[in-house]
Amino acid sequence: MKLKMGYVILYVENLERTKQFYGELLGLELRNEFGTYIEYDTGSTILSFNTREGGREVTGLPIPDGVKKEQTFELGFVTEEVEAVAEKLKEAGVPVLLEPIEKPWGQKVAYVEDPDGHYIEICSPIG
Repeated sequence: MKLKMGYVILYVENLERTKQFYGELLGLELRNEFGTYIEYDTGSTILSFNTREGGREVTGLPIPDGVKKEQTFELGFVTEEVEAVAEKLKEAGVPVLLEPIEKPWGQKVAYVEDPDGHYIEICSPIG
């Protein structure tokens, strides 16, 4: 059996704020929108969002309300322009958790936080 990552869905409080961050600030292309659900084309994997209420309705799962600070994952976006993307986000008032730095293996990385507290890594390609 072979599995392939098809999509990731993050549950959010405010869909308009999410669209502004991922669509306008990060420049991702909106792929689909159905009520409280949106998808962005990110290459081979689709990044999707739904409101917490919409997610509960569709899945029947006990998705909690509110922003959670106990993040156990991050989304990574690869670019050759780490500094420029981080600066654009900073100027837009996005919380920058780590200014761009070069890692010992040669990769440049920066970390920001999306409107729902999800960790976003902006990084250069490895290798």
